[in-house]
Amino acid sequence: MTDFLWTPAAMAEAMGAEMYGDLPAGITGISIDSRTIKPGEAYFAITGDVHDGHAFVGAALNNGAALAVVEAAQCEDFGADARLLVVDDVLDGLVALGIAARARLGARVVAVTGSVGKTSTKEALLRVLSAQGPTHASVASFNNHWGVPLTLARCPADVRFAIFEIGMNHAGEIEPLVKMVHPHYAVITTVEPVHLEFFSGVEAIADAKAEIFLGVEPNGVAILNRDNGQFARLEQSAKKAGVSRIVSFGSDAKADARLIDISLHPTCSAVHANVLGQDITYKFGMPGRHMAMNSLAVLAAASLMGADLAHAALTLSQVVPAEGRGVRHMLEIAGGEALLIDETFNANPASTSAALNVLGSAAIGGQGRRIAVLGDMLELGPRGGELHAELLEAVTANAIDLVFCCGPLMRNLWDALPSGKRGGYAGDAKALESHVVGAIRAGDAVLVKGSKGSKMGPIVAALERRFPVNTAHDDAAV
Repeated sequence: MTDFLWTPAAMAEAMGAEMYGDLPAGITGISIDSRTIKPGEAYFAITGDVHDGHAFVGAALNNGAALAVVEAAQCEDFGADARLLVVDDVLDGLVALGIAARARLGARVVAVTGSVGKTSTKEALLRVLSAQGPTHASVASFNNHWGVPLTLARCPADVRFAIFEIGMNHAGEIEPLVKMVHPHYAVITTVEPVHLEFFSGVEAIADAKAEIFLGVEPNGVAILNRDNGQFARLEQSAKKAGVSRIVSFGSDAKADARLIDISLHPTCSAVHANVLGQDITYKFGMPGRHMAMNSLAVLAAASLMGADLAHAALTLSQVVPAEGRGVRHMLEIAGGEALLIDETFNANPASTSAALNVLGSAAIGGQGRRIAVLGDMLELGPRGGELHAELLEAVTANAIDLVFCCGPLMRNLWDALPSGKRGGYAGDAKALESHVVGAIRAGDAVLVKGSKGSKMGPIVAALERRFPVNTAHDDAAV
């Protein structure tokens, strides 16, 4: 790969920027955070919901930024010797640079969206593809109007594979993003009742997800979940958009990447599948049937992108949950240990039911119990209360012994619970902390899950403060 990601001249040409100061020969990366910027990177002074990045230009340059991209209206705020690229609008400049990055890219490009499993599928693809060639991918969940162009702009020109996660919570948000990315392959993991506050129903969500097809390259491929109730609608949308080929995955007999058999274990799954005509057995390092299903999409995409399928399947054993997305820790408690499953990054009805399924398969010891600590699932609209109450089915099916609930919406589940399963209720996560910490005992398996806005993370932090994490077991636990 080249030493520099971009030269200032190439950046200026792409963004229509004016160059000021003693600029370097090139930059090694791009950052929008002055606190974490690395020497040699360019700092983009984006205006966010809370802060204006221009307030941190000085800090970024002092921390080693090679240059800063700022707006003309504010460029006089900086010293005459400041190393600057000056544009009319920083975000528009980032988008323009992202488009230029895509134009120079020779990689096979895949874009991933879906109601559930976008990030875990992207991370699995990253693990699989990076084992077979230089690969670039979105960081964390950088999947929105600034995350996608930032990921593009950061992409080296000479990688073999590029992976982009694309998210939305309103109609019309995916189309402009996918038209920047122009993927050869578009994956939709599943369509579920999420963000119902902004949609008339699941069909409308499917139509919004189907916007991903509008940017697919000629002779491109759509990779769709054949088990999902919206498969036919998505397939029709893909064909209408001119997508050349539909590849399906799932347990359906007609699926191109078809699940034949699965053995679910507390920390992984053993999968037997037929992927694009090739029979294959592999271990996937993330527990749960829902995760195993997405691994079929990963293998189908990897194979279509030119990766070796057998090698890809072997690599899937190395995929493990990330923080807040199912990572496991063993807590040292008087008389033994307890398992903590951290699912606090986000929640919706489908992902919460899936997490309860995983909790149901978790090993418990002695007098241990399976305990769910659940916060509100947000953006569900008028059906929110009903969808929370319906979690009782998953609680019962998975033999969950005790449920703690917090938040006004989760009150609906609390009211539906049998008295013997009620652990405690509070209006918010902070008020619930002490009740959860006081209830845990040796042998328990504890799941903590809720929407990002429910702020369930502090409950995990409180448990880890009270009970030491046994790091010797972390590799086995995750």
